[in-house]
Amino acid sequence: MYRILCLNQISPRGLAYLPPAQFSVAEKWDHPHAILLRSADLHHVPIPETVLAVARAGAGTNNIPVEALSARGIPVFNAPGANANAVKELVLAAMLMSARNLVPALAYVQSLDRQAPDFLQRIEAGKKQFAGIELPGHTLGIVGLGAIGSLVADMALKLGMQVIGFDPDITVEAAWRLPASVTKASSLDVLLRQADFITLHVPLLEATRGLINASRLNLMKPQAHLLNFSREGIVDTNAVLAALRCLSTNLSRDLTQLSLIPQAESVQD
Repeated sequence: MYRILCLNQISPRGLAYLPPAQFSVAEKWDHPHAILLRSADLHHVPIPETVLAVARAGAGTNNIPVEALSARGIPVFNAPGANANAVKELVLAAMLMSARNLVPALAYVQSLDRQAPDFLQRIEAGKKQFAGIELPGHTLGIVGLGAIGSLVADMALKLGMQVIGFDPDITVEAAWRLPASVTKASSLDVLLRQADFITLHVPLLEATRGLINASRLNLMKPQAHLLNFSREGIVDTNAVLAALRCLSTNLSRDLTQLSLIPQAESVQD
């Protein structure tokens, strides 16, 4: 009987591949034969000598000390593409929420008094500020064209978007999956300059850590939408916050200057 230490919640459909007659799966084992996980971090966790294999229900392995385990002869398995469709749907949801300003629109509606006599009038008057944009005709830039990136590309094309992609390490198999109408960007910087929406689908490695930093944020369009459904470290969070503060300051300044223009002059212009 093999003892499987399961550190994260795994779908019963996945665990069904481990016959109970041969495998015993539990959240706690003192001497497990294998470790099954998703997001649990093994870098600072002692790995028992009894462990024969480590498996991650997902593509990335940055939360697993692969080199140290390999030195001990312990293989590490992953499941690239296993959750590709789920991530694709999250990207679509995020694009719609961002493009149509759904989060601030919901907050606006929730801030209103539903018992007020002018409730409907205030909704009608206020909804214009949350109109946002439609996705067709806009450009989606996909960084990383693996299993997830190719699904996102296909989805965006069917929505009427233009799609450009960048992946210097694309495999032959991934290239076959990619829709033919996806335009290849010659560099990441070129993609960032052209895209209205940027979605990231690359693993967290030393080469990709801080991939989106202050200098690259400056290349993006002021109204661009950045989506990161990969790993946190791929985007410099402090640089994003600084860029947002700068945009907010510039917008407030522009609105102040606009309010100082005489009404007659504004109409004449």
